This record gives sequence, structure tokens and C-alpha cells, in this order.
Amino acid sequence: MIETIRPRFGIRWFAVGCLMLAAGAVGAGRAAPQASEEPRLDLIIRGGRMFDGSGNPWIRADVGIQGERIVAVGDLSDASAEVEIDATGLYVAPGFIDVHSHALAGLITEDRSAAAPLLYQGLTTVVINPDGGGGLDVAEQRDALLAHGLGVNVAQMVGHGTVRGAVLGMEDRAPTADELAQMRVLVRRAMEDGAFGLSSGLFYAPGSYAELDEVIELAKVVAELGGAYGAHIRDEADYTIGVVAAVDEVIRVAREAGIPGVVTHIKALGPNAWGESETIVERIDAARAEGVEMYADQYPYEASSTGLSAALLPRWSQAGGSDVQARRFADRQTRARIRQAMVDNLARRGGADRLQFTGGGPEMEGRTLQSLADQQRTDPIDVAIEIITGGLPGSIISFNMHTDDLRRLMVQPWTMTSSDGGLPAFGAGKPHPRSYGTYPRKIRKYVLEDGFVTLPAAIRSMTSLPATAYRIEERGFIRSGTFADVVVFDLDRITDRATYTDPHQYSEGIVHVLVNGDVALRDGEPTGARSGVVLRRNGAK
Repeated sequence: MIETIRPRFGIRWFAVGCLMLAAGAVGAGRAAPQASEEPRLDLIIRGGRMFDGSGNPWIRADVGIQGERIVAVGDLSDASAEVEIDATGLYVAPGFIDVHSHALAGLITEDRSAAAPLLYQGLTTVVINPDGGGGLDVAEQRDALLAHGLGVNVAQMVGHGTVRGAVLGMEDRAPTADELAQMRVLVRRAMEDGAFGLSSGLFYAPGSYAELDEVIELAKVVAELGGAYGAHIRDEADYTIGVVAAVDEVIRVAREAGIPGVVTHIKALGPNAWGESETIVERIDAARAEGVEMYADQYPYEASSTGLSAALLPRWSQAGGSDVQARRFADRQTRARIRQAMVDNLARRGGADRLQFTGGGPEMEGRTLQSLADQQRTDPIDVAIEIITGGLPGSIISFNMHTDDLRRLMVQPWTMTSSDGGLPAFGAGKPHPRSYGTYPRKIRKYVLEDGFVTLPAAIRSMTSLPATAYRIEERGFIRSGTFADVVVFDLDRITDRATYTDPHQYSEGIVHVLVNGDVALRDGEPTGARSGVVLRRNGAK
């Protein structure tokens, strides 16, 4: 049990660290007593089964923390601390890292910046601005994130769609040479301000209007500054080029720009694409064998979440922005073309009974498109058009994946865990349960119940692998000298409770969480500590 919340001794960390180094106690091994006094730390986690994050099996080890750093790992029976956590019977791991998070909107609000739903999952770091979106000015965004303090660490990406939109708006055309130069400047500025890489959403407008050469040129700027490329691929089904060709696009960007490439929330979406995971694995394995640094991330659910417009509208109908789109719907012949494309796209998603609304008030939230159509005694496509043209909330959960594909992609050594979730206002709407349950769910269902993934592999996919892929330095491992982002969990109790119909339920079994050495979750309850920081790539200033 935690006895007290310790004071911070930032200056004393260096002195104690040197003392322990001199004694040969830092790192795996025994903390030797000193002639004058025993080593005294800020916090010691004792007696846990410790995963270091590398994928190795657990070892019995204590973890000693001074200030915001881990300073000793091993037998610390001869050391004492201001605070001691008894982890007997529990597991200790590096804090989990979510490389695809939509938590920004919640983190910049005072009431949600403590990030309770994230801490209950064991998360200590989230990577924001995915899918080509997010703020253009990462320095300004960083200030907004820090305004009320942060319960977790945040790493920023710069969004290709945001950059393109700033220069070209919603125009469906290639940039001129001058416009591409402007885009390069915006990406470079974001990277120099500390962004960890470029995200894209080539499935969404305006990113979908870009040819791949444009993305490659921006990725080359990111590569110069040591960043990565995370892509919501152009097609996860068979909307346009098909999921395999869309994965090949990420490989091409990674190869030609010389940059780590990540297929984010990897999947084979819809019945027409089921089974394509086998070819996807072959393509990524072949690329890695060639020397292309490729990864993927994935959430452990068979349903995705997106907007109704993104799921059903053809991209040409969105070019030019909302006013132009409205005029297209007002034209009878153009409306008929849009409607037919929506019919085809709904079939790709498996039908109207597979699309569930997350918001829109009690008349909509939690209900399927088919249910609304049955109630109105009309066609589901006409209901969808009414929602889109009426400006009603159109966020949906789409039940579109096959278990075999999910599992095949999950077990790959290059697949990280991610949530694609946000930080919703508790009780508001019916968001995807991944916002509350991703990390405990993977351990409970796929490690413990199905036995499909080993626990060391699952922990690696949540810790050192994302830190490696995105070059998040000094995190993702439990080692002497790394930042003290640590999760302590009860394997017997760890589980997700959030469901599709009742998503606002915190996960269970995460006992303690430390963020930069401060206790953010104690005995399963948030402490209110806001010790998170906005990370910068390679310590950029």
C-alpha cells in the first residue's frame, strides 16, 4: 500500500543517483548499503513481477525512483524510500503508450485534463493529431495542453490534412510548386517545434485529394528531423484502390522518404476485404526484409468508428467544402449519383444494421441506421442523407471486421496496441468502448481468455515497441535512467467493462500508475496529480 504522497527532491536525485552508481547498485542487481547511511529514495515499488517492456518474461525485481527517473532495478532490500508500494502478487510494467489517440479535445479542458479514463487503462503517454488532423501550430497547441496541467504525457504529430487544408483548402487538385513549398515549411516548423512525425488520413477529405508524391515530399522533411509517418491508409476496404494497395502506399512512403512507416489502426474493413490480412502481412514482412522500417498499430475490437459522411459519401462530393457539397445535393442528377455511391459504400460496410450512432441525443445514440430507417419506414440511405444534409451529429460505430483478420494482424511482432479513442465527457453519448477499455481488454480477452497472445508480447506492444517506432526516448522500458512512467496491475482482476451499449465504464485491475515519478493512480483511484508533460522529439526545444 502507498503510505503517503512524497515531496519532490529534484536536487537530491543527482546526489543519490551518484551515490548508487558509486556503489554499483544502479541497474539490475542489489542496492548496496553505504558506510554512512542507507540509500534513501523517493519511492520504491517492492516485490512485483516486473516486465521491462522488451518482451522478456517477468522477473522478480524492485524498482527505485528518485524524482522523475528510475534509478535502480533489482533487489533494493537495503534501500528505503519516502513512499513504498507493496506489489506482492502484482505485475509491474512500463506505462502504456497509445500511439493513436483522439484525447486532445478532452486534455485541453480543465475537468478532463487529469485523464482518468486513460489512467484506468494504464496509459501514461498518448500520441495525438492522428489521421492527418489536429492543430497546425504545435507550439500553440502545447500551451493549450499545459494550461490546466496534464494527467498523462502527450506527444504531438503534424497532420498532412491540416497542412494541405491550410494551403489548398478543400480543393481536389495537386499543389503547385509554390504551394508544395509552403506545405514543406509548415511541416518543418512543426517538426522543429517538437512534433514526432507526420500523420495522414488519405481516406478523408482533403487528404484523399493528394497524390502520393505529395506525401512523400512532406515525409522527406520529417525524415530529415528524425520523425515517423503514421497513416490512416487511403482504403481499408475496397472503396478505391483496395486495402492491399493502400498498405503498399505506406511502404512506398517509408521506402522513398527513408522514414519509419506505420499503418495505423490496421484492419481489413468489410466483407469484401475479409481475408486480406494474409496478404497485408506478407507485404509488410517483405518490406521489412528489404530494409524498410514498417510497423502497424491496432485496437482489439471488431468494430471501428468514424463519421457517417466519411463512411458513405464519395470523396468527389465533398470537394470544395460544405457549401459546394450542399449545392451538389440540391441538384437532382448529382444527388442521384451521390446516392448510388452511398448505396455501394453501405454495402461495403456490411449494411445499415452494422452502423450504430454514438451521438445525436436519445432519438439516435446507441441505435443503428437500420433501426432509424425502420422507425421512419424509409430507406436507410435516405435517412443517412437527411442526417448529413441536416447537419446532425453523424459519428458512428461500424461493425465491420472479422476475428481471423484481427488475430492475424495482432500477433505480428511489428504490431503495436493503440486505442483510436478519445477522452469523452463521462456519460455523454455512446462512444466506442475503446476510449475506456482498449489496454485491459487486450490483456483480458486475447492473453488470458483466448490465449492468443503471450503477456510479455502484449506488454511489449504497449510499451517499448511504440516508443521505438516513434522514437519516444527514455520511455517504454523499465531501466535505470528512464523516466518513471510505471503501471502496476492485478492480472486476476484486469478487465475492460465498457461495452458498445454502455461505454462509460472504467476498466478494472490497474492498481497504481506513476507518471514522471508521481503517483497518478493509487489503489485504483486517481490522485488528481497532473505530472504529465508535452514531449518533444529528440528533446527539441
